[in-house]
Order: sequence, then structure tokens, then C-alpha cells
Amino acid sequence: MGNSKSGALSKEILEELQLNTKFTEEELCTWYQSFLKECPSGRITRQEFESIYSKFFPDADPKAYAQHVFRSFDANSDGTLDFKEYVIALHMTTAGKPNQKLEWAFSLYDVDGNGSISKSEVLEIVMAIFKMINPEDVKHLPDDENTPEKRAEKIWRFFGKKDDDKLTEEEFIEGTLANKEILRLIQFEPQKVKERLKEKKP
Repeated sequence: MGNSKSGALSKEILEELQLNTKFTEEELCTWYQSFLKECPSGRITRQEFESIYSKFFPDADPKAYAQHVFRSFDANSDGTLDFKEYVIALHMTTAGKPNQKLEWAFSLYDVDGNGSISKSEVLEIVMAIFKMINPEDVKHLPDDENTPEKRAEKIWRFFGKKDDDKLTEEEFIEGTLANKEILRLIQFEPQKVKERLKEKKP
């Protein structure tokens, strides 16, 4: 039942995605149709991914961040994402379990893919995040995190690392789970920033 509307999306991939994400069969099939419209080849390039990503952030510049997100999901490093990689990317960044999200966040911050994170890699991702924060919102950030450099420094301090230390995936996940502040600092969640700002205003 329902196979006819799934177009070319195979039953195996559909079942796997339903198991691994919270998306329904209907959502997955609808997305697959629009995915094929946007990317008839069935694969999405980095440029296409950036332009889709840009639609989510119309008043910001998400290009640098989108490049890092793309890299972290291009599982086989072939420069394209297939539908499965794309949906898992969507799921992980929006609805993944905390541990899954942190494994993904680690791969996002591990820019050179060598299995550990350096302070300069943290800064690189934080700079990309800052390009997506509305300048108005930046004005409301606390003094010790209102520039990419200050925020990277704050994250690094939370992990108790010296400038030239490296951070392993285990340290990254454990540290972040143990400290909600780190989680907030490494993520980009504009809506939450806005909600918090509203709460703070008299």
C-alpha cells in the first residue's frame, strides 16, 4: 500500500529512513518527489545544497556553514549527496537524538576529518555560524561571546583545553552532554536566540 506514490524511492531506503528518522512515509515520499525535481540526477551537489540551505535563512549568509554541513554529510566524499544522505542530514540537524546530534556536530567541527578538533577548527565553524546570525541578534549576545573569536575561546575554555590541544570525539560528546552552555555555544539556533532575548527584555 502506498507504493505507487513513492515514485522511484525504493522500499528498502524508505524503510531505513523511517527507522532512522522521525519522518513519515508521506513526508519522505513528498520530499523525494521535490528532490527529484530539484536534482533530476538523484544527487545533490554542494552548490545545490547551498542554494536550498539559503532558502531556510533568507536574511543571512549561510554559504560557509552550508559548505561545512555538506562536507559532514557527504559520507563517501564524492562531492554529492544522495537522497538518503540528504534526509539523514535534515534529520540530524533538526531532530536527531542528543548523542547522534553531537556525533554529527563533532564531524562538522572536525574540518580536516582527522578525528580530532583543534581550536582553529572551532573558530572556523563559529565564524560560519556568525555569518548566519542577524546583526541585530549579535548586539544582544553576552560580551564574552559576541564575536567568533570570543565564542571559540569560551568553548575551548569550557573543555579545559590549552590553545594547541586537540579535542577527541569522546571528550567533545561527554563535555557537551555535561555542560548545556557548550551545547548552546556550538549550535546555531536562531529561533531559540530570539526567544531567549524576548524573555530577557523587561
